[in-house]
Amino acid sequence: MKKNIFIVLLTGVFCLSLACRNKNEKPSKTVNSKPVYSYEEKLKSEVTEIRSFLGKTSKYNSEVAFFLDMKVESGKNRFFIYDLKHSKLLEKGLVGHGSGSETGIQGKLQFSNEKGSNCSSLGKYAIGSSYSGRFGKAYKLYGLDKTNSNAFDRNVVLHKYEDVPFKEQFYPICNSLGCPMVNEKFFSVLEKRIDTSKKKIILVIYY
Repeated sequence: MKKNIFIVLLTGVFCLSLACRNKNEKPSKTVNSKPVYSYEEKLKSEVTEIRSFLGKTSKYNSEVAFFLDMKVESGKNRFFIYDLKHSKLLEKGLVGHGSGSETGIQGKLQFSNEKGSNCSSLGKYAIGSSYSGRFGKAYKLYGLDKTNSNAFDRNVVLHKYEDVPFKEQFYPICNSLGCPMVNEKFFSVLEKRIDTSKKKIILVIYY
């Protein structure tokens, strides 16, 4: 009888201790013991960096910028149009990455600045003038970092493609040859922003 009472008391103390600990601990964002990636936090960090960059020059549009988060799966919205002036997300859509980037280890994408790699390149880009190419209207991209300095020579451009879906989906979308490639409808949204901007808009690809 005494032994049973002792076990009950011990169990009660353990449960009370666990309850107190859980009450004081901050819940972690995990799924199956794995941290959940927060694109919002990463976007906030990238926005801070771009504001700092734009504060040192007057060459580029300081009110809006485009952000591409390659850590988000391609079937999910990961192309963000961000209002730097009012600190808010304006639009988001799907964007394809380079087929060469699929050769990463354990599902991780890899990135390259090399010609012929068919990889996406990380870094800041200045969106240049438009031209009519293989996929219709497209925009030239100028790499502003060492990691994407060959973008223009590699013919890495911002363009649309009919097979890129407009809505999010469970499966990955089609790949490009290194270009940020978007849905035709979403391209029209970007087109209005770019064509009405008096200064070049910055596009950032990060991982």
